[in-house]
Amino acid sequence: MDKRKQTELNGHLEALCLMTARRRYADIAENARKESLSHEQYLLCVVEEEAQARKDRRIERQLQYSHLPLEKTMDIFDLNRLPLAVRQKIPVLLDGGFINHRENVLIFGNPGSGKTHLACALGQELIRRDKRVYFTTCALFLQELLAAKRALKLPHLIKKLNRCHVIIIDDIGYVQQDKEEMEVLFTLLAERYERGSVMITSNLPFSKWEKIFKDPMMTAAAIDRVVHHSIILELNIPSYRVAQAKKKKTEPEKSRV
Repeated sequence: MDKRKQTELNGHLEALCLMTARRRYADIAENARKESLSHEQYLLCVVEEEAQARKDRRIERQLQYSHLPLEKTMDIFDLNRLPLAVRQKIPVLLDGGFINHRENVLIFGNPGSGKTHLACALGQELIRRDKRVYFTTCALFLQELLAAKRALKLPHLIKKLNRCHVIIIDDIGYVQQDKEEMEVLFTLLAERYERGSVMITSNLPFSKWEKIFKDPMMTAAAIDRVVHHSIILELNIPSYRVAQAKKKKTEPEKSRV
């Protein structure tokens, strides 16, 4: 291709915002000549690289927006520690079908059982499947909701959050909150009901949720909304952190034997 045509092509690609294609088409053309690819095959290679680059950028943006702790991945999560009934549900959750059905995911377990890690790992995998995810601890989320309410912007915040396919609320019940804070959380759950999925982790079973919502009627209504369409994972396993600490403690002793 002569220089004038190349400049013209580059200009068209820039105008169409096909920056990966602009950067890569010449190298792909060289490879296409070596492999005797047809024009259609060459075009497919260029378009595939552009599409993949856009997907990678989109995923990167969504990971940043999600506020997920990115070190908590599925690759380093020991699925073998989970009860069989929970392990069998993981592929279903990774598929993302629960999002289409507006189902919630409720993860219960003792401290250190891996609730947060599992929720975060699932969140990252869902983002890589083009789902929008927002992660927050319950304590921070309540402050965000309460600040929006006091600024008369709670409906706007809820509308913004409803653009997410999944909202992950970590550690409900871990820190005791006052009634006003729990009222705004109930408002969010009520607005979210049958409109979008919520993923909740908690060390408190439903029988103790009155400690969270303070009021028996509000507690019953909150449980009814999150349970109605839900997948429940019970991580009744020993603390991973305690197990690791014991392992480290015994290793030096074995080495001295």
